[in-house]
Amino acid sequence: MVFRLSSSVARVALVFAAFLLAAALSYSSIRNARAAHNTGLETLKGYEKATQLEPGNPLNWYLLGHYWLFNLEEPDTRNAITAYRTSLSLDPRSANTWMDLGAAYETQGDFQAARDAFLQATRVYPLSAEVSWRYGNFLLRLGELPQAFSEIRHAVEVDPQRAAEAFSRSWRVDPDVQTILDKVLPPSGGVYLDAIRELDFNEEVAPAMSVWARLVALHPHLKLGDVFPFIDMLLRTHHTADARHVWDEAVGLAGLPPPGDPASSVLWDGGFETGVRGGGFSWVFAPSVGVQTSLDTTTKHSGNQSLRLGFDGKRNVNFSDVCNFAEVRPSATYRFSAWVRTQALTTNQGIRFRLIWLENSQAASLDTSDVHGTQPWTKIEMPWTSGKDVYGVRVCISRNPADEFNIRIQGTAWVDDVSLVPQSAEGPKP
Repeated sequence: MVFRLSSSVARVALVFAAFLLAAALSYSSIRNARAAHNTGLETLKGYEKATQLEPGNPLNWYLLGHYWLFNLEEPDTRNAITAYRTSLSLDPRSANTWMDLGAAYETQGDFQAARDAFLQATRVYPLSAEVSWRYGNFLLRLGELPQAFSEIRHAVEVDPQRAAEAFSRSWRVDPDVQTILDKVLPPSGGVYLDAIRELDFNEEVAPAMSVWARLVALHPHLKLGDVFPFIDMLLRTHHTADARHVWDEAVGLAGLPPPGDPASSVLWDGGFETGVRGGGFSWVFAPSVGVQTSLDTTTKHSGNQSLRLGFDGKRNVNFSDVCNFAEVRPSATYRFSAWVRTQALTTNQGIRFRLIWLENSQAASLDTSDVHGTQPWTKIEMPWTSGKDVYGVRVCISRNPADEFNIRIQGTAWVDDVSLVPQSAEGPKP
C-alpha cells in the first residue's frame, strides 16, 4: 500500500517523526553498548554504572549481586541480596539468580530463606543438574542426608561427569559405601568407574572393591585400559589376589578372546597375542633410548605375532623396559620359559629375562642366560622359587650393558611364548 501525503506540512511531520524514532533507537543502542562495556569491566563501578544505564535489565542486577557475594576483597552479602531480589523482580524465572540468592542467605545464616530460594530454583528449572547439585550440597551442609542424596543423584543422572565429586562429597559425610551406591550413584558403568578412580587416589581398597562388584553386576562393555589405574593401585598396595580377580573380570567385560597362554601359566598374554599393553597384568613397554619395540606378525614362534626389539647400534644399552607382572603363590616352585630369536645381535650381552620380586621388603632378582648373535628360535628356561611372603613377580625382558662403555649393540631380537608355570602343574617331561 502506498500512502500519498497531501501537503508539505504532513511530509515535514513524517520526516520529523522518523528523525525522532531514529534518534531514540540510536540513543538506546548507545546506552546498551555503554552498559555492556561497563559490565565487561568486571568491576564494582562498572556493574553499578550498568544498572544505572539499564535499570530494567535483570542481568545487570544479577552481575552486581554476584560481584558483592563472591568478591574476595570486599564482599557485601546484604547488598548482594538486594541486587538479586531486584533482578528477580524483573525476571523471576532465573534459576541462577535464585541459587545465588540462596547462597547469599546461607552466608548470612538465614537457612530457611536459603532453603526457600533453592526450592524456588528447583521449581523454575526442575531438570537442571546444576540446580539439583547446588541444592543437594546445601542440604549436605545442613546434615539432611536422605534429601541431599536424592538431589545429588538426580544431578549425576543428568550430568554423569559429576559422579566422582558426588561420590567424594557424599562419602565424606557418610562413609558407608553401600549407602552411597544405593542412594547417590545411579547404576552406570561409567559412573562406577569414576567413583573407583576417586577411591584410587586415596588407595581405599575395600570400598573400591565394593563399587567394582556393583559395576560387574551390570555386565557393561569396558575398555580394558579404563581399569588399569584401579588394578595398578591394587598391585601397588600389595592386594595382588584382588588385582588378578579384577583383571580376569575386566578381561571378560572387555570381550577379549583368550590370549592362548598355557593353561597353567600365571603370566597373562605371554605370546603378545592380544595387543593389550600399558598396565595391570598386561605387558608394559616403557620408552627406551636406542631400542625400538613393536609387534611383528611376520616372525613368530607360534600364534599370530611376537615382540620385536630393534637396537640402533648407537648406544651400549642398559635395557629392562618391557615387563609384565604375575600373581604367584608363596613358597612355590615355578619353571620360567620363553622363546627368543636373534639376527646379527652384536656384543656378548644379548637378550635375557629378569625376574624381580620383593622379599622381606627387599628387592630380589634372578636372570636367565642370554641369546646374542644370529640364532634360530631358542628356548630359555630356568626354575624359580618364591619366598614365603611373595605373592607377585615382575618378568622383564633385559639386556645388560657391556663392560666396555664404547661397545654399542645393534641388531634385532624377537621374543614369544613367555610363561611361568608351577612345577606341580607341569606335565611329565619327554
